[in-house]
Amino acid sequence: MGARLARRAAASGCPCCARDTAAFPRARRAAAAHRNQHTRVASDRRSILLCRDPPHSEERTVDSKVAVVAIGGNSLIRDKTHQDLPSQIATVEETCRHIADMIAAGWSMVITHGNGPQVGFALRRNELAAHEVPMTPIDVIGAETQGAIGYMIARALDNELKVRGIARPVAPVITQVRVDRNDPAFRNPTKGIGGFMSKEKALEFAREGWTVREDAGRGWRRMIASPIPLEIIEQDAIRALLEAGFIVVAVGGGGIPVVRDEAGLLKGTIAVIDKDRASSLLASALKAELFLISTAVEKVALNYNKHEQRWLDRLTLSEARRYLAEGHFLAGSMGPKIEAIIAYLEANPRGKALITKPEAIQSALAGQTGTWVTAEA
Repeated sequence: MGARLARRAAASGCPCCARDTAAFPRARRAAAAHRNQHTRVASDRRSILLCRDPPHSEERTVDSKVAVVAIGGNSLIRDKTHQDLPSQIATVEETCRHIADMIAAGWSMVITHGNGPQVGFALRRNELAAHEVPMTPIDVIGAETQGAIGYMIARALDNELKVRGIARPVAPVITQVRVDRNDPAFRNPTKGIGGFMSKEKALEFAREGWTVREDAGRGWRRMIASPIPLEIIEQDAIRALLEAGFIVVAVGGGGIPVVRDEAGLLKGTIAVIDKDRASSLLASALKAELFLISTAVEKVALNYNKHEQRWLDRLTLSEARRYLAEGHFLAGSMGPKIEAIIAYLEANPRGKALITKPEAIQSALAGQTGTWVTAEA
C-alpha cells in the first residue's frame, strides 16, 4: 500500500507528496487528502501543480532531528590570501560537503553564517565609489551580504545534494533581527568593522559621526554597536520552510539589525549582531535538538595556547559558566560561542551543543571528537 501511494504521489507531479510519502509511509490518509488539494493552473501552455499545504504536518515537528549549524568565517574565507570570490566559492563548496553528510544522515537544519569580511569589502567599495554613487547604509549592506553568501551556500549545497541523489530543496532567507533601540551597546560601540586606517583617515570618519578607536599595533578602525538580539522577525517563515522539508540558510551575519519605533514599525539601525548569539536565539526558538558551531579548531580548550592547555571532550552547562567566568574563553574568539551555547541550553535544557571544525563534523557527531556541551553530565 505504501509503495503504491508513493508511486501515485510521484505520478501526480508534486515533489512534496512524493518526498513526504516516501519518508512517512504510515501517513497514507494524510497524503491521500493532500493529493485532493492540488489545483491545476494553465500558464504558458504548461500545467503547474500547486500545493496549498505540506502533508501530515502533525507528524513533522520542528524539534525532531533539527540542527542549527552556525558556520564560522573559516567556512567562507580560508585565509587572507584566499579572499577573492572564486576562493570564497571553493571554500563554501568544501564546507557544504561536510554539511551534506549531516543531511544524508537524516538531519534537517538551518545554516547560519558570518559576514564580517564581506561587510568590510562592501564598506571599502562604498568609499571608493562615493564620488559617483550614493553610500549604502550598514543595514542594507547586511542584507546584500546575506543575499550573496546565502546564494553561494544554497547553490553549493544544492549541487552537492544533487550529486548524492538527495532530494532536499535549499532556501536562503533574508533575515531581520530585532534589537532594543535603548540597548547600552549603542552608547558604547565596541565592534570593529571595515579595514584598519591611519589616524588622519580615522579623524575624517569621526567628523562624519563614526566612533573610531585605535587597535595597538594595527591602526585605527571604525567601531559599531553590537546589541543583544531579541527577536528573529522571519522565525515563523523559517519554521514553515523546515516543516515543508527545506534546508534553510538564515540569520546571515547575525541578521539585519532592526528596531521598533514608537508606532511599532520596523526600522534599520546602525549595528552588527553577533552571529553566534543570533544563531542561539534561533536554535532556542525552534527547540532544535542540536546547536552546532563550526569554527577553526576541533575542540574547545582551557588555557588555550598556553603550556598547560587542555582540550575538552565534554562540558556541562555549569562548567561552561564557571570556565567562562574564570576567563578561559576570550572575548572575540571562543567567549561569544560559549555564551551563545549557555543561552541555548538555558532555554532548551534537553538540547545538545557541539563545537568543532567543518571537516570534523561527521566524526564529532559519531562521538569521536569535538566538544559537546549539555545541561547535565
